[in-house]
Amino acid sequence: MTRFVLLQHDHPTLHWDLMLEAGDVLRTWRLPSVPIAGAVLPAVRTSDHRLVYLDYEGPVSGNRGQVMRWDGGEFEWLEQSEFVLVVRLCGARLEGLLRLEQQENSSWLAAFG
Repeated sequence: MTRFVLLQHDHPTLHWDLMLEAGDVLRTWRLPSVPIAGAVLPAVRTSDHRLVYLDYEGPVSGNRGQVMRWDGGEFEWLEQSEFVLVVRLCGARLEGLLRLEQQENSSWLAAFG
């Protein structure tokens, strides 16, 4: 199975970075709050990150705040298309399905269940 991490990031405002391992990068979305079961959150697709963030906590280069590991573990890809990703998360806190869906305006929604 591949790995995921959810990092609490305090820059420029408090948010959470959801990172899914995809080959040699982490596909990343910024979430406005801690995901909980049944929640649907807006998600902002950001640039891919290096795999080092799977195990990293501390300062971010370029004076961009600090990250702290909120959860992490393994996940299984269940569906991958251009506009929809569905994974099964197996983390210490997050357990279950995550659906990321791109909207018509290019924004994303993250649904946890």
